[in-house]
Amino acid sequence: NIVIHCEAKGKPHPSFSWTRNGTHLDIDKDPKVLMKPRSGTLVLDISGGQRAEEYEGVYQCSAHNELGTAVSNSIILRQSRSPLWSKERISPIIAQKGQSLILRCRPPAGLPPPIIFWMDNNIQRLPQSRRVSQALNGDLFFSNILPEDSRSDYICYARFPHTQTIQQKQPISVRVLDNNPVDEREPVFMVPSESVSSAVVLRGEILEMETAEIPTPAISWVKHNSEIPSGRASFLNFSKTLRITDVSEADAGEYRCIANNHHGSVHHTIRVTVNAAPYWISAPRNLVLAPGEMGIITCRAAGRPKPSIRWLMNGLPIESQDPSRSVEGDTLIFSEVQTGSSAVYQCNASNEYGYLLSNAFVNVLAEPPRVLTLPNTVYQVIMNKPALLECVTFGSPAPTITWFKDSMLEGNAYVFHENGTLEIHMSHPSNSGKYTCVARNSLSLSENHVYLQVKEPTRILRPPEYRVVQRSRDVVFECKAKHDPSLVPTMTWLKDDGELPDDERFRVDSDSLTITDVTESDAGTYTCIMNTTLDQDSASAQLTVVEQPGAPTDLELTDLVARSVQLTWTPGEEHNSRIKKFLIQYEDALHQSGVWHNLTEVPGTKTTAHLKLSPYVHYSFRVLALNNVGFSRPSMPSRQYRTSPAAPDENPTEVKGHGTEHNNLVITWKPLTPQQANGPGLEYKVMWRQQGIETYWTSVSVANVSKFVVSGTPTFVPYEVMVQALNDYGPGPKPGAVIGYSGEDFPSAAPGDVRVLVLNSTLAEVRWSPVPLESVRGRLQGYKVHYHCERSLHRHSSHYNKQSTEIFSPNKTSGKLPDLLPYSIYSLRVTAFNGRGEGPTSATQRFETPEGVPSAPSFFKVSTFDLDSLMLEWGPPYERNGRLTGYTFKYQTVNSKNDLGLLEELDLPSNQSSFTLHNLPHSTRYKFYISARTQRGAGPMLTEEAVTVLDRGTINALLPPRVVTSSLAPPLHTNVTSLLLPVAPAFGNVSSSMSKDGELISWQYWGPEKLLYVEYIIDKSKNPAYWHKEKVNGSQFHVLKGLKKGLAYKVRVVARGHDDRAVHHSEELLVKVSAMVSPQVDIATQGWFIGLMSAIALLILILLIICFIKRNKGGKYPVKEKEDAHGDPEIQPMKEDDITFGEYSESDFDEDHKPLKGSRTPSGGTDKRDGSDDSLVDCGDSGDTEFSEDGSFIGQYSGKSDRDTTHDSSELLSPVNAMNSFV
Repeated sequence: NIVIHCEAKGKPHPSFSWTRNGTHLDIDKDPKVLMKPRSGTLVLDISGGQRAEEYEGVYQCSAHNELGTAVSNSIILRQSRSPLWSKERISPIIAQKGQSLILRCRPPAGLPPPIIFWMDNNIQRLPQSRRVSQALNGDLFFSNILPEDSRSDYICYARFPHTQTIQQKQPISVRVLDNNPVDEREPVFMVPSESVSSAVVLRGEILEMETAEIPTPAISWVKHNSEIPSGRASFLNFSKTLRITDVSEADAGEYRCIANNHHGSVHHTIRVTVNAAPYWISAPRNLVLAPGEMGIITCRAAGRPKPSIRWLMNGLPIESQDPSRSVEGDTLIFSEVQTGSSAVYQCNASNEYGYLLSNAFVNVLAEPPRVLTLPNTVYQVIMNKPALLECVTFGSPAPTITWFKDSMLEGNAYVFHENGTLEIHMSHPSNSGKYTCVARNSLSLSENHVYLQVKEPTRILRPPEYRVVQRSRDVVFECKAKHDPSLVPTMTWLKDDGELPDDERFRVDSDSLTITDVTESDAGTYTCIMNTTLDQDSASAQLTVVEQPGAPTDLELTDLVARSVQLTWTPGEEHNSRIKKFLIQYEDALHQSGVWHNLTEVPGTKTTAHLKLSPYVHYSFRVLALNNVGFSRPSMPSRQYRTSPAAPDENPTEVKGHGTEHNNLVITWKPLTPQQANGPGLEYKVMWRQQGIETYWTSVSVANVSKFVVSGTPTFVPYEVMVQALNDYGPGPKPGAVIGYSGEDFPSAAPGDVRVLVLNSTLAEVRWSPVPLESVRGRLQGYKVHYHCERSLHRHSSHYNKQSTEIFSPNKTSGKLPDLLPYSIYSLRVTAFNGRGEGPTSATQRFETPEGVPSAPSFFKVSTFDLDSLMLEWGPPYERNGRLTGYTFKYQTVNSKNDLGLLEELDLPSNQSSFTLHNLPHSTRYKFYISARTQRGAGPMLTEEAVTVLDRGTINALLPPRVVTSSLAPPLHTNVTSLLLPVAPAFGNVSSSMSKDGELISWQYWGPEKLLYVEYIIDKSKNPAYWHKEKVNGSQFHVLKGLKKGLAYKVRVVARGHDDRAVHHSEELLVKVSAMVSPQVDIATQGWFIGLMSAIALLILILLIICFIKRNKGGKYPVKEKEDAHGDPEIQPMKEDDITFGEYSESDFDEDHKPLKGSRTPSGGTDKRDGSDDSLVDCGDSGDTEFSEDGSFIGQYSGKSDRDTTHDSSELLSPVNAMNSFV
C-alpha cells in the first residue's frame, strides 16, 4: 500500500481534506482510497492488482476547524521505473595503440536514475586506473589504449536501486592494433572539448566536475581567487573528478583542471554557478491579538533567483479588501482586528527550483493573563552559576512581566527575557529566597511565587594521583570531595571513559577505589566523578602497571676466538618500566657446574656484548634484564663454548711474609681460582732470600696450599718473597718481590729511670727512658704501665689491689694514669712490648694520692617530728676520699607553683647523723640539701622534700603518745622510728571491703600531692620489688578488679611527686580474696524465712496466752515458793512507790523496743542475729533459763534480776510487748 501522512492538531480537533493535481479528491468515490480516523493520513490500497500509475500526481492536505484552515506542502507521488535497454547491434571497435577511446553506455532513463558500472562476462568488475576510468555519465574512457585492452566483453550494467533490478547493455568488442609506433605528445582533453565549460548546482547539493585527458597525465585542481574547501572537497576517479558536498553560494566561481606530463600541460576552466531553491530566513509565526490591537506576520525567504511571496488565508488566496489587514511584500499587517477574525494564514515562497509553504495562526481573543508556571516551584542552582526563573504566561493582550523579591527587581545584575524568564548572571547565597512574578495586561493581573536555593558547588578536594604499581599488588585511588550538605552525592568511577570492569577485584568505597591483585589489563585512566542533582566535579589519574621485564631470548654467540666472544640477544617485554641494564652471567661446567657467576653488565639500550674469556673454561651464558621493579627471569642458557688451556696469566695476590716464632718465616698468598688457573696441574713456586745478605733465591713448588713455612731464620730480619703460578702449559708472568720479616722474640730490656708525678687526687703522670733498639728483638709496639692500689690511707675504704694497665705508643716516654682513688697508696711497673709479647718489668715505684672531695651521703631521710618540727637523718658517704671535716646542710621552702624560697645553710660536725628543725610553720613544703666535706671541699648533694602536717588534731589521731629527745646524738632507730609519722602527705584509715566489682580500698589523705596510686603485690611474691599500680582519679577510694580469687595481696597507697618519684606511701594492708564469691541474697525477702518466722511468732503468742491464764488463776509455782523462802538478796519484790499500775512514762514505752534480758548487743549498737536467734534460750537471763519440776517454761515469769527491778511484770505478760521484744 501507498501511505501519505498528514497530521494536524487544533482545538476543536480539525477535519481533513485532500486535493490531487489542484482538484478536490473525493475519497468516498474510490473504495481503494482510505483516510485514517481522526487523522489526515491517506492509504492507497494497490494490493488487489491496481496499477500505481493511476494514483500518480501532486497531493496536498488541508486541516480545518472553526478557527481556520492549515495547508500542507505539495507531495508528488510517482512510480519508480526500471526500463529495458533498447535492442541495438554494436559493431566491434578497432583502434590503434596509443589512441584515446570512449565506450558509450547510454543507460535508459529510470526513476530514480540508475547506478552504472562496467563488468565482464564473469560478472567481475573491470579494473580502472589513471589511464582507464569511468565518467560520471557512465561512459568508459581510455586515455591511451593498449593491446592488453583488447577483449570482447565490455558490458555496461545499470542498477535501479528502488526496484532492486539490474539491466545490462550488449557486450562491446574492442581490438587494439599495434601496427604503428606511438609518439608521445602533450596532454589533450577528451571531455570537455572546449577550453571553458559551465556547471550549475543547487545550494546544499553535491557538485561534481570531471575531465578526461590523453595521454595519461598528472591531474590537479585549483579555484580562481579562492581555496577549494578542504573539509567538503574530495578528489575521485584518480583526481579526474572534483566532488564538493553541501554546496553554498561561496562555492561559486571558476575551477581550473590542469593536466601535465613531461611534454607539456593543458588546462580546462569550469565556471560554477550556485542557484538555490527558496529557504527560510524567518518563517511566519503564530500571532495572538486582542480586539483592536495591531500586529504583523513576516515571511522572509531567500533563494537564487529570489523567490516570490504569495499570501493565503485558510488555503485560499487573499483577494477581498479587508481594512483590518494589508499585504506589503513579505509582511502581513493587521490593524484594529475584531473578535471572530481568527484565521490560518499561509505564506508561499517559490522560484523555479522549488517552493516553501508555512502556516501561521492569527488568534484574535481577549484573555486576562494567566501564569502557566507551576506555583511554588523550587529552583536550585550552584553558586556562581546563572539562575533561570521561569514565568510562562498567556493572555491577550500579551501581558507584561515584572519580578519582585522584597521589592521590584531591576539593574544590571538581572536579565529579563521576552518570554518572562528572569536570569541572574552569578548566583550567590544572598540570592536565595522567594521570588514573585506578576503578569499584567489591560484586563487583569496574575502573580506566581517561586523559590531559589543557591547551593555550594561540588569540589574534589583530594583528586586521585598518578600511580605506578607492580603486577599482583594492590592500588588505592583516593577521591575526597565536598558538596552542599542538602544535596545527595553519588560517586562514580570510570576507566578509560567507560564503566569499571565487572570484577570483584574493583572495590568502590565512599571516597576511594581499591584494585586488588592488579593485572596488566588494569592499566589506564581512572576518573572519579562526584555527582549531585545540580552539578558534578571530576578528576582523573593514570595507572601504570609494571613488573619485572620479560626474560631475554634468542641468545647467539658470534666472533668466537680464543679469549673473547660476541653475545647477542633479544630483549623481553619491558612491562611499562624501561630496562636499565642487562646482567650477563656464565656457568663453568668444567670447574663449577650449576653455579652461575656475574660476568659483566651492559646498558639497557644495548643488545650485544663483547665478552672477554679465560682459558680452560667450559662457558655457558645467560642474560637477565633489570628495570625499576627488579630483575627478570634468566634467559635460557646459550650453547656451550669451551676455551683452550694456557699458561697462567697472573700470579697469586696478597703475598705476605711474617714470623710466628722467633726463628721462622711464614709466606702466605691468595690462591688462584679455577678460572684463573688457565689449565690443569696448577702449582705455586715459592721463592725467598734474606734482603741485603743473600744473592740467590731459595725456592720450592707446592700445590693445593696457600702458605709455606721457612724454618731456621734469624730473629726479625727482612726477607724478599715471591710466589709464581705455573701449570702443565707453563709458568705465569714473573712475579714482583714483597718484603717480609721473620719472627720476633720478647724484648730483653726494661724501661729505665721510671718517675711518678702526682697531679691531683685522681690523676698522676709517669715518665720513663726508652729501651735500646737492639733489645726490642722485633717491632716495638709500645709501653705498658701496670699499676694497682695497695691500700687506702682511710680505714673505712675497701678499694685496693685492683690491677690496671695503660698502653702507650712506642714514641711516648710518659703518660697519665686517670681515675685514681684519692687518699691511697699505689705501685706501678713499666714494660716494653712487641708482636711477640712483653719484656721484663722495671723496678716497682710507689706513690700516694692526696685527699679528694667525698661522695654523697649514703642516705638522706626526712621524718615528721612534731606539728612544727622535722627530723633529718643521713649516713656517711661510701667514698670518703679523705678525712671528713663535716656536713653542709641547706633548706628552703617550696610553694604550690614550685617557686623556691630563701636558702638557709648550716654546718654540721662529721660525727652527727641526725638533726631536728623546730618552730616550722605547719602545712609547708620544704626542700633539703646535704653534702659531706673534706679538706678538699664538699662533695655532691642529696636532696629530699617534706611537708609539715596540717594540725595537731591530725597528729593526735595518727600518733600514739611518745617522748622525743632533741639530742644531736644519733637517734635510736629502733624506738624513735616507731614513734614518727611518715613524711607528709599523710595517709590514714586505710581499709578494704568487698564490692560486687572487686576489692574496695579506701583511705584518708592530707596533703598537696595530686598523683595518687594504689599499688598491690601478691603476698610472699618471688619478685617483691615489682608492685602493680593503678592511678586514682581524684577520690579517696579505688576498686581493684584484677585480683585473683583465693590469693592474699599486700596493698598500699602511694603519693608521687612531679618526677613520678614515690614521695610517701601508706602502711601496707593485707587483703585476702575469697575463693568463691556467691551471690548475696537478702534473707528477709525469702518466702521460707517469712513463713518460718510467722509460725514461731504464732507459737510464742499461744504460749504467752497460756501463761497469762495460769497466772490469773493465782496459783504459785514451786520455784516461786522456794525463791520466797530463800530470800535471794538479788531478787527483791518491787516497792509500791517504785511503780504504779496504769502510769507509764515515755521511757517505759521505749523499753518495749529494748532487747530481752540475755540477748547480745554488739558494740555498734545494732542487734546481731545469728543462727541461734530462733532459740527460746534467748528469752531467759543470759541463757540461764529456769524450768519447773515438770519441765514447764517459767523462768521469764518468776522473780526479776537487778537489771529489771524497775519494770512491772505486767509489761512482760503483755502479748504485744512480748512480741515487740522478741521480734
